[in-house]
Amino acid sequence: MVSAESAVSGLLRDVTPVLDERQRRLLAGAGARALGRGGVSMVASATGMSRNTVRRGVRELEAGPSVVGQDRVRAKGAGRKRATESDPELLGAVEALVDRESRGDPESPLRWTCKSTRKLARTLTEAGHATSHVRVGELLHGLGFHLQANAKTIEGKQHPDRDAQFRYINRQASEHLAAGQIVVSVDAKKKELVGDEPPYKNGGREWERSGDPERVGVHDFPAKDLGKAIPYGVYDICANTGFVVVGQDHDTAAFAAETLRRWCAQVGQVAYPNATRMLICADAGGSNGYRLRLWKVELARLAAETGLQITVCHYPPGTSKWNRIEHRLFSHISMNWRGRPLTSHEVVVELIGATTTSTGLSVHAERDTGSYPKGIKITKAQVAALPIARHEFHGEWNYTFHP
Repeated sequence: MVSAESAVSGLLRDVTPVLDERQRRLLAGAGARALGRGGVSMVASATGMSRNTVRRGVRELEAGPSVVGQDRVRAKGAGRKRATESDPELLGAVEALVDRESRGDPESPLRWTCKSTRKLARTLTEAGHATSHVRVGELLHGLGFHLQANAKTIEGKQHPDRDAQFRYINRQASEHLAAGQIVVSVDAKKKELVGDEPPYKNGGREWERSGDPERVGVHDFPAKDLGKAIPYGVYDICANTGFVVVGQDHDTAAFAAETLRRWCAQVGQVAYPNATRMLICADAGGSNGYRLRLWKVELARLAAETGLQITVCHYPPGTSKWNRIEHRLFSHISMNWRGRPLTSHEVVVELIGATTTSTGLSVHAERDTGSYPKGIKITKAQVAALPIARHEFHGEWNYTFHP
């Protein structure tokens, strides 16, 4: 037959792990009272609690329901003091370490290191403020600090006519659209590494089984036999459609003009049979930059071939992200192929062509295996002989080719 002592001890061992501090104390006191003389020692031995804690539980039970039913686990003022109370200078030391002004201080111990909570805690401990990384994190949150990435908000040097050029482009586009003419936005997307032995990492994340991600190469050395994929796009602002040609040679003005030529032959002449003018909105640099003489020569040829009056408006320097093709076409292409290794040019073409949006975007993509050598020299005299009319407002950014 089990003794009362064994029964109470077994009960306490089984139940106390799931109780809070106050409940364990009261249960231990109740067991000690039930066991009678020597109960405090037996309960303390069975539970591992101190004899003083068990006696305190007995006293709280003897004090009556007013004490037993209180909501507090501990008496007011009991328990370990807050870190900021035991070390009043700790909060100021934490704030000083993460303050922006201290980052430029050569004497700051974290001048050239990442300010992780573990490093902060280590630095504070070395300075005489013993603490843990968990406590440092709590103090930082209490001070209003949170982990934040850099925010790209400072534009830097701006052209004085930046806003005026944006307004000029808007007026030109509105006038062309109202007259039923063609308005397109053009640009080259970032070059992409292509290869499958091994495949290259592509940014972004895709759904895969846990612990089984797509395996890609450690290094990003370009494959000599495949080179890179060079997507150049034409975005039809009116129709919300994209036309992307994936090249493999060089991103030159001739390649950009050839993409426009393909768009005019396959899309423009069909969608706009009565159009006599075309407005091209382009960046200030790259293969369609306003300084490139070859770009102007190629557009003059295109105007002669198509019979279209081609007007070009360049965005001011440093404002390429405002080009409509960037956030209406290229951003959706990047989201569509995120986390997908680009193993060949055909895969690039298929992924671009499969890009759609809920607002009706559709994209046609094809490959260009042609050669577009670099270093073609065009003289100022050749440009001067072109049928080009520069606009009164910033003629270097805004100009028209007559067929």
